[in-house]
Amino acid sequence: MASGVSLYLGAALAVSLFAVLPPADVAWWRIAVAAVFLLLWRRPWRRTWTWRTAAGSALFGVVLGGMNLLFYGAIAHLPLGTAVSLEYLGPVAVAALTGRGLRARLALVLAAGGVLAISGFGVDWSAPGTAAGVGLALAAGASWAGYILLGRRIAAGRSGLDSLSLAMPVSALVYAPVAAGTVGSVTSDPALLLAVVGVGVLSSLVPYAIEQVALTRLPAVTFALLTSLLPATSLLVGLLVLRQVPSVGEVLGLVLVSAAVALATRE
Repeated sequence: MASGVSLYLGAALAVSLFAVLPPADVAWWRIAVAAVFLLLWRRPWRRTWTWRTAAGSALFGVVLGGMNLLFYGAIAHLPLGTAVSLEYLGPVAVAALTGRGLRARLALVLAAGGVLAISGFGVDWSAPGTAAGVGLALAAGASWAGYILLGRRIAAGRSGLDSLSLAMPVSALVYAPVAAGTVGSVTSDPALLLAVVGVGVLSSLVPYAIEQVALTRLPAVTFALLTSLLPATSLLVGLLVLRQVPSVGEVLGLVLVSAAVALATRE
């Protein structure tokens, strides 16, 4: 839960910065800050890399960066809880389509029902940017699905954090043109610089570290239950921090998506 709270507090802080920086720029700063901390922490140059593992981690970084940019674009137009619930269709689809049995199929049906509840009853399509926000959230979910599939292949032969310590700097370099024009303005404003560092630490560094510990110490059932609570955590952070009051359709969609996550991640 601490990982989710940190992740979505970072997202809420990012939303507050959209008044002074475009969402894509804030997303890039999140990536860049996380890259610096991971380089200092994991020191990937001390590891042995083959061309194959390095290329795999680099591709992992490109997909991860794209996912972050798409998600920040989504939360610029949609409430945080709504965007997260829509994005979760990606990992649920991966778990359901690669799993077997009735539970996997039911998870996919519930997730689809959640998306329909949100898109059909939970969002105001007449509001400017709603269609773009929904599209970006679903695209972020598709990127998340790719991130999971790549991550599984990479983790089979190397520590996930070691792979991230190479993936994040590559991502920061690939997407640098997005925010190249903001480097001077951000670094010359101590308050703004502190805010983007906060986004990077809360949204990336802390969740990655906590998840590595949780995966090795928590039973699979407990980890699955906590994962299923993440959409609700995002809605609660959006409500308390950003004053985003959910509609009935959004709440219904979130409940369906959370149930789908619980089924899909349970072993």
